[in-house]
Amino acid sequence: MTVRAGRAGLKPAMQGHAHEPGAPPPPARRSRRAVLPASLFGDLPVVVLPAVDSDGPQHEQIYNRLRQALIAGRLRPGVSLSLRSLALSLDSGLMPVREAVRRLAAEGLLHVLENRRLCVPVLTRARFDELMQARLLLEPACAVRALPFIDPARLCRIRDADARMNASYPAGDAERYMLENYRFHFEIYHAAPSEVLVPVLEGVWAQFGPFMRAVFPQVDGAGFRDKHFAAMAAIEAGDGPALAQAVRDDIDDGRALLERAVSAGDGFAP
Repeated sequence: MTVRAGRAGLKPAMQGHAHEPGAPPPPARRSRRAVLPASLFGDLPVVVLPAVDSDGPQHEQIYNRLRQALIAGRLRPGVSLSLRSLALSLDSGLMPVREAVRRLAAEGLLHVLENRRLCVPVLTRARFDELMQARLLLEPACAVRALPFIDPARLCRIRDADARMNASYPAGDAERYMLENYRFHFEIYHAAPSEVLVPVLEGVWAQFGPFMRAVFPQVDGAGFRDKHFAAMAAIEAGDGPALAQAVRDDIDDGRALLERAVSAGDGFAP
């Protein structure tokens, strides 16, 4: 007896005829491989802050792993996936994946299509402008709010994240670059307790991640000054206005890179 996924969830289904006593066993059925490559999630390190509770409910762990995959650009905009392929790639049953996907869809991070497949929303001009506006409004405020709470140990972690991000570029590791850039920013923002602003900002980053993957090939020839260095210098000096300006400049650099990537490709979705 095997298990088949139906509309109402998992239900048993008989396959073939019953095995006769004394007869040779039927040949083993070949398992169907996941549509997604096995390395889609792999041993992706947990870098979402605060740390994911590995003992928490399975649907919560899957939700966090999918958010990390979005931030790292592993899930590409417009490419459709099935619940079954996600479950196979995550070595999970359908129910926890379905619950995680339901939450991500409610947050606008995934779209559920009419054929019940899933996809990351494509980038329209209006969506791009709103995401950039949200970052420009939220991130400088979160950084200035966090400044009094950043102690030497946290500043050290911020510097380490920036160093790992810089090292990942010559190595050609786009995923590490994306994740360490995320860690750099949210080591800052998470310094101050936040029940509203930082969680909202995390959702914005999860929406933006799939598109920012496109800027990785553009970084080398951009010629931008290092805004992370300016932000760290402002933190060390306790200079709130300078920190806010460094964050705004960093966002503007990212916007320019993404505009360049879009102009070199197919452009925004209609």
